Amino acid sequence: MIETSGTSTEAMLTAQPRSRNRTIRRHTGLLFVLPAVTFTTIFFILPLLMTIWMSLHNWPLLGQSTFIGFENYSSLTSDRQFWSSLGFTIRYTLLITPPIFVLAFVLALLVNLPLRWIGIFRTAYFIPVVIGLGASSLLWVWLLNDRVGAINTLLRQANIIEGSLIWLGSIDTAIFAIIVSVTWKTVGFTMVLLLTGMQAIPQEIYQAAMVDGASFLGRLRFITLPLLRSTIALALVLSVIGSFLAFDQFYIMTRGGPRNQTITAVYWIFNNSFTYFKMGYGSALSIVLLGILVILSMLQLRLLRRDVG
Repeated sequence: MIETSGTSTEAMLTAQPRSRNRTIRRHTGLLFVLPAVTFTTIFFILPLLMTIWMSLHNWPLLGQSTFIGFENYSSLTSDRQFWSSLGFTIRYTLLITPPIFVLAFVLALLVNLPLRWIGIFRTAYFIPVVIGLGASSLLWVWLLNDRVGAINTLLRQANIIEGSLIWLGSIDTAIFAIIVSVTWKTVGFTMVLLLTGMQAIPQEIYQAAMVDGASFLGRLRFITLPLLRSTIALALVLSVIGSFLAFDQFYIMTRGGPRNQTITAVYWIFNNSFTYFKMGYGSALSIVLLGILVILSMLQLRLLRRDVG
């Protein structure tokens, strides 16, 4: 009995430091995540709650706000301009996503080749990404100018056009011009995502396929694309979300014209909030757009989980 009691006492004395160490590690982990939690709370959670609260009010820029419940959301259903802007946003997203992804995939294949000085090309393709979207939009406004723009000058010298083409004067040419400018600006980011996924694929798999006589297209179809499914899903969803949030390029290049045909969902939120000073209605529009983006994020998670499974 004495020996048993002594063993139990030793076990208790040994367990106490272990429990204390676990408590210290737990508190240390909380300290590490505290900055991120604080940042998220201040700059995301609190503004989100404030936006939800504002969406339930008639909230002018100046003056007293009035609680109106869900009237802003019911007014949204009859807002033709909102549905028109949402439809244009979807159309723009469907048009710009394929060229960004296809060009980024081709560039990722090229810069993944084991060639000398390939890092220079990687840097050159990625440089437009670090330029601000506002600055790049202003650059393209100058390039597309019908009087002094370099693009019209080159087209005239090549005898492709006569006179000057007003790129931003019609809906079709304006969308085409914006798609080209945004693709030039953002394709490098998608390229880096795909390149990272390609470099994570073990080279032994390709070597084994080459020994079996697999061609380049065969390796691309049966090795690269299947093993890039999660990366492709991530790149596509990020591109779609970014397109849904398009604002700067349309605000700078077209101002919503011609005839309000290039007003995106975010542009309409901006107009209601800071042009018409209907902050409550603008907040309701923001919450609806957030819900759309949450659905897109859920689709992303489903694609990733399906890939893992």
